[in-house]
Amino acid sequence: MNELSIELTDINPRDFFGEKNALVTHLRNHFPKLKIVARGTNIKAYGDDDQLLAFEKIIEQFTSHLAKYNHIDDQAIDYILSGSEDEFKEESYENMGETIVHGVSGRTIKAKTPNQRKIVEASKHSDLIFAIGPAGTGKTYTSVALAVKALKEKQVKRIILTRPAVEAGENLGFLPGDLKEKLDPYMQPLYDALRDMIPHEKLEGYIENGTVQIAPLAFMRGRTLDNAFVILDEAQNTTHAQMKMFLTRMGKNAKFILTGDPGQIDLPRRVISGLKEVLLILGNVKGISIVHLDDRDVIRHKLVKKIIDAYSQIEHQNNF
Repeated sequence: MNELSIELTDINPRDFFGEKNALVTHLRNHFPKLKIVARGTNIKAYGDDDQLLAFEKIIEQFTSHLAKYNHIDDQAIDYILSGSEDEFKEESYENMGETIVHGVSGRTIKAKTPNQRKIVEASKHSDLIFAIGPAGTGKTYTSVALAVKALKEKQVKRIILTRPAVEAGENLGFLPGDLKEKLDPYMQPLYDALRDMIPHEKLEGYIENGTVQIAPLAFMRGRTLDNAFVILDEAQNTTHAQMKMFLTRMGKNAKFILTGDPGQIDLPRRVISGLKEVLLILGNVKGISIVHLDDRDVIRHKLVKKIIDAYSQIEHQNNF
């Protein structure tokens, strides 16, 4: 009798085996001639070589499925064990619309509006993208989903999310705690998006080892960002110098997305927004994509669209 030992790396055993080791039960029923033992992140099987080879391939399919979808449900188990995984993907996932990535518990993260889909399409051929639009249009969320997708597919080695530390009517210095504790609430929208798409323990591990980095824009100075998917959020609050500094951080095999709302600038009155300026400077540069979102892309509460419309009208009338 031969032995096969498989170590499940970067996998939460509870996510893989399910409640009460449900997956192990399915595997034992599917491979009655094998003795299967699962402990922690290790799974062992004992039996003939041909059975062990088939078992190893099945485990590879399950680990690949979990890495992509963050979830193994009963339907996935049935399809994979029956040898119909390709059919399962085609019927249950790949044809569900503009799915970008599968988030926590298998939730599908999609481009839900035409302009969000333009961001997705732009990411296929442009390494520098500007996603411009009002609050609630999904520009940041879509961008983070694209970053997670690139990391999962090993197109990049890390995700870097950053924002200019300009307070929206608040003073960061009066907040309690050290620098990280002061900044974490300000970076919360980025954390929220990531938590929808990466299981908690895996995300904590990524943050700890630097695979996912969330930092204020000032921390980008002096760095060369290679093999990274980089998102600059709230780009309307950058200055000329900050925008130039950020754009020149772009290294090899890097993709940059800058999101911003020119209608929500928190800079002092006489300071020109780096975002507004750069759109004029780089607007006709080949290889750069600019996607404009509008109130038709708002996916928050239905009142948000009405609020945006009302403010747009009054700002236009008063030339704010």
